[in-house]
Amino acid sequence: MQRRPLIAWTLQAIAASAIFDSTVLVAPPSAWERLRALAAAAGLADVHCAGGGERRQDSVRAGLDATPEQGIICVHDAARPLCPPQLFGAVVDAAARAGAATAAVPLVDSIKRVDGDRVAESLDRASLVAVQTPQAFDGALLREAHERARRDSADADDDAALVERIGHRVLVVPGDPANLKVTTPLDVVLMRTLLAAPS
Repeated sequence: MQRRPLIAWTLQAIAASAIFDSTVLVAPPSAWERLRALAAAAGLADVHCAGGGERRQDSVRAGLDATPEQGIICVHDAARPLCPPQLFGAVVDAAARAGAATAAVPLVDSIKRVDGDRVAESLDRASLVAVQTPQAFDGALLREAHERARRDSADADDDAALVERIGHRVLVVPGDPANLKVTTPLDVVLMRTLLAAPS
């Protein structure tokens, strides 16, 4: 398997979707030159960079400030390098219809709410999903959600939650189990195994 930075695989998936007019990469300024080179190698032409923030939503807000005002905006985690290219199109199409959409997969484990070291409640997983990125939004809606969160000093785990808190529904698009978020050493092993598997 060719050894490349994780972000290179993510950029390759974005480029393979062939649906975006421009791409904004949020990262420390010291990484911008390298990121632009990786994006160009992936086939992305119109690439902009923005500095990140302390929280995830601060970084997304910085990316929004570097993004054209109109159109659908798609937000994706760099740490999800195995996103199928067609999944970007699915969430963008859903957001074009409803204003907001997220990828998600069914839960396979039993889910418990805990209080300290005790189970407080067993939840019915039939109505629960694990949310992924990409997520896509009408640009004006996403900007409003971020502005209201800033004004209200509200925190959220993802952009869909920010849109939900201002009363807008978010459509759910079937995600992909392989679209894992690389956060632990085991995730790296799984990613390498999936990349090495025959297609």
